[in-house]
Amino acid sequence: MDHLKWISGYIKPYLKTEIIASIILIISSGLQVINPIVIGLIVNNIVSGKGDENLVLYLSILIGVTVLKIITRYAYQNMFEQVGQNVLFDLRNDMYRKIHVLDFDYFNHTRVGDILAHMTGDIDAVRHFVSWLASTIVENVLWFVLAIIVMFKIDPMLALAMMLITPFIYILQSKLSKGIYPKFYEIRESFSRLNSMVEENIGGNRVVKAFAREEYEIEKFNKVNDDYMEKNMASAQVLSTYLPWLEFFSGVLSVITLVLGGFLAINSTLSIGALVTFTNYLWMLNNPLRNSGWIISDTQRFFASSVKIRALLDEPVQIKSKGDQEKNQFTGEVIFDSVNFSFPDNSTIPILKDVNFKIEPGQVVGILGKTGSGKTTLVHLIGRFYEATSGSIQIGGKDINEWSLKQLRENISLVMQDAFLFSDSIEENLSFGVDQIDMGYMERMSSIADAHQFIERLPEGYQTIVGERGVGLSGGQKQRISLARSLMTKPAILILDDTTSAVDMTTETKIQEGLKEAIDGTTTFIIAHRISSVKEADIILVLDEGEIVERGNHETLMADEHCIYHTLYEKQLGLK
Repeated sequence: MDHLKWISGYIKPYLKTEIIASIILIISSGLQVINPIVIGLIVNNIVSGKGDENLVLYLSILIGVTVLKIITRYAYQNMFEQVGQNVLFDLRNDMYRKIHVLDFDYFNHTRVGDILAHMTGDIDAVRHFVSWLASTIVENVLWFVLAIIVMFKIDPMLALAMMLITPFIYILQSKLSKGIYPKFYEIRESFSRLNSMVEENIGGNRVVKAFAREEYEIEKFNKVNDDYMEKNMASAQVLSTYLPWLEFFSGVLSVITLVLGGFLAINSTLSIGALVTFTNYLWMLNNPLRNSGWIISDTQRFFASSVKIRALLDEPVQIKSKGDQEKNQFTGEVIFDSVNFSFPDNSTIPILKDVNFKIEPGQVVGILGKTGSGKTTLVHLIGRFYEATSGSIQIGGKDINEWSLKQLRENISLVMQDAFLFSDSIEENLSFGVDQIDMGYMERMSSIADAHQFIERLPEGYQTIVGERGVGLSGGQKQRISLARSLMTKPAILILDDTTSAVDMTTETKIQEGLKEAIDGTTTFIIAHRISSVKEADIILVLDEGEIVERGNHETLMADEHCIYHTLYEKQLGLK
């Protein structure tokens, strides 16, 4: 019932359409009762020798009712489908919005394939329930109830004999319902794994080819695909166990009608017309019983899918906008006061330990350290992509939590090492963070990032479509476009996470010279492995296992021959 209560919240905005469709459905089901009665009257007329008396009237009623059934059925099916499509639209929007507010940590432990499965197969199972399944359940229940009522009016003894079969049918339906739900849940899990593998291999197809691992990946896929097939076969086996028995008991109802009804007709206890009417109502009784297996199957599929969707929608968001939503003066001052951080799912392992520093507006900060020392995590805390486990962070003289997330992140621009480009034109990628496009400024920022010249050489220049994830561009070209995109936003705080790792030394030097002008007055954090990228920074922080072990500028750090910075500098120059 909890699943039905949840989905009813999405149906509520379209309740008027749902009610009208339900009324038409009830009328259509009521019309189903008329034709068997009319057919019985025609048979009685013929048997009694009255011939064609009232035959035209009866045939007119048959045709009229049939036409009305077609019209009403068409009307309510269209209306239910309309509600289903609207629910699908709203649900998909809610899921997409939720994805955009989820924390970084959620994506650290969730497969892309899982999310894609929720946004496609799971959500379609919900649409199927709203558009077709719910109305089919109501329709079949109405048919069954109306058929039983009319059958009891025609001959209570014959109707009662048929009702003796229904407890067995109920037991079968109950067992089918309990047996099929876990199977469908496993199917959705397996489908998510299949989706993840396909998405991963499409994204990493160049790596697969580079290592000649096509056959290995195909073999891996076959195993996952086999598992998915086995899960589907297991659900089919459950259905095939119970559906024949449902068909059998439906057949038993027909046998009871023919044997007992024929006996009553021979003994003149039941008229031939009434027996024909009874036989016609048998279809209204049998059809819901035959459909019940598929209805239960599809209902359990809806339940399994709704569990997945609701898990996504109900996923708690830790990083919430707590601050003032009004625009405030934003400066680039950054203060870390005894900041510690551990990932929520592994809180026993500290990533940052007792980090303290104060950066004045406009200062350039270099951050060095070996892989895994916490450099990227540190700058992610500045944008509140993660919450500090303890300690405080101040941005622009205010606690970071006092800023709205929107205003905080609008004033911070983060250029990641793994440059991501959308499947769109270069111009659209560069203007992603701005409201209005200024081509002159765009070209200037592209020149600073040493991207303008190669962009101009592309077939369509700035209108060139880069393809998904920037396919067709080199790693260095993607990094330079990503850097220009961040410069376009004129941020108060600029974070460069190993931004020039994929470019040569000459290009890096050229970019650094251009950046001096572009970042004037902007607080800039530069994460790098090359000392040449940070040697001119106002402050250099050296991290080791989450702690700041050294700090100062290039000159002061070089003065200590035993420090990590000095050793690293000599190694990179080939002096050691």
